[in-house]
Amino acid sequence: MNTTSSAVRPRRLFLASCVSLIATSVTFAVVGAIMLTLKSEFTLTNYEVGLIGGAAIWGFAVSQLLFAPFCDTLGMRFLLRLAFACHLLGAILLMSAGGFLQLFLGALTLALGNGLVEAACNPLVAALYPDEKTVKLNQFHVWFPGGIVIGSVLAFALDSAGLGAWQFKVGLILIPTLIYGHLMLREEFPPTEGVSAGVSMGSMFHASFTPLMILMLFCMAITASTELGPNRWVPPVLEAGGIHGILVLAWINGLMAVLRYKAGFAVERLSPPGVLAASAAISVVGLLWLSYAETTTMAFASATVFAVGVCYFWPTMLGFVSERIPRSGALGLGLMGATGMAVVGLWTTPWMGGIADRVGHERLPVVETRALLSDAAAAFAGFDESAAPDLAAAGEAVGAALTEAGPDGTLPESITANALRAIINSGGDEALVERATALLGPADNYGGRVSFRYIVPFTAALILIFGLLYARDRRAGGYRAVKIGRGPEGG
Repeated sequence: MNTTSSAVRPRRLFLASCVSLIATSVTFAVVGAIMLTLKSEFTLTNYEVGLIGGAAIWGFAVSQLLFAPFCDTLGMRFLLRLAFACHLLGAILLMSAGGFLQLFLGALTLALGNGLVEAACNPLVAALYPDEKTVKLNQFHVWFPGGIVIGSVLAFALDSAGLGAWQFKVGLILIPTLIYGHLMLREEFPPTEGVSAGVSMGSMFHASFTPLMILMLFCMAITASTELGPNRWVPPVLEAGGIHGILVLAWINGLMAVLRYKAGFAVERLSPPGVLAASAAISVVGLLWLSYAETTTMAFASATVFAVGVCYFWPTMLGFVSERIPRSGALGLGLMGATGMAVVGLWTTPWMGGIADRVGHERLPVVETRALLSDAAAAFAGFDESAAPDLAAAGEAVGAALTEAGPDGTLPESITANALRAIINSGGDEALVERATALLGPADNYGGRVSFRYIVPFTAALILIFGLLYARDRRAGGYRAVKIGRGPEGG
């Protein structure tokens, strides 16, 4: 049943919400698609690229924390106007970037817009469809993986058409941004559920810090890390191994979109806690398998299992909180999204990059790498920075790696990989470039795949947590949503 006023157009608002989420997910796909290019063009470590990729995520959390508590007072339309401005500015900053700092700021601004979309649209969908929250939130969140598919396929098409400059890929973000701006910014919005029920800010805060809510925030950190951490690294990791990682990412998210659209089937048969427990078990298998994927066939097969595992995590977590802790309102949904994105952006993504740096460095053959660096140092000696900046930069990076080498012949971590990237990006001797690519590609691929395995123990813990919640509901006679007027929640 829909209880909104006649002036509100639910179908148009739901459509506009979906397009705004496409802008969010195209941002995610595009940043993932350009990470390998940025690493080479700006001579960045995996950790630095992880910071950029992380900023494109944790900025989401910042805007959620700042604005979700005030969604009732500022209004959902105001938040979406602000999101529109952030998407425009962030894309422009990123496209015009000349180095790490501007790349970081552009990714962060885009992420602020992404968080504002979720801060406004999650409570909007709950208000538009109060009796179908979990199902409608799953259908709304179809367009996060759906938008990743769109962005990934378009990015691949640009590469195939010879228009693969990373700035063109960033420009893809502007298309859904302009569309949702047109659809939504002059529409009348319904009040949030909290406003309709007269829930005070104090009640909302009280409901947001019950034991059940704190447990769900902890679980959200892990479910988000399981889904978004590996998804962020899939394109650069697989591409380093000669696999079209962007197409694997599109495949994962295409499956997720289809399964989320049909979420009602799973939710009705297993209940939200049951769906989450099954998702955690399947995710463990898929993620572990993906970490061993060395061929295209193995990558797509393992990615299929991974997609089935993670597809319901995010929207079902939000649906569970909205149905079982409804007085937490927009604040509760905002805290869930902020927690997930903050952990993934500030910890999971850079952490995985650091693991990839360490493990990948250990994979480099020392004798061959030292020989290449010595040959490159001789080849790049004497180039002037003003006349040949790329060659001079490569010479400087190679010199730094050799200078930091240990007396026993060991090579410095990160600096060595950066020297190889500088050689590849130098545009110099083709034989040197081929040798550097042959050494660095397998090392980056292996290090990245190993980083996937580090997520598995955390995901495995969710099987127990969600399984216990499912068993508790079964003992109590089955899963039941809590109506917002029934009093305190948090059980």
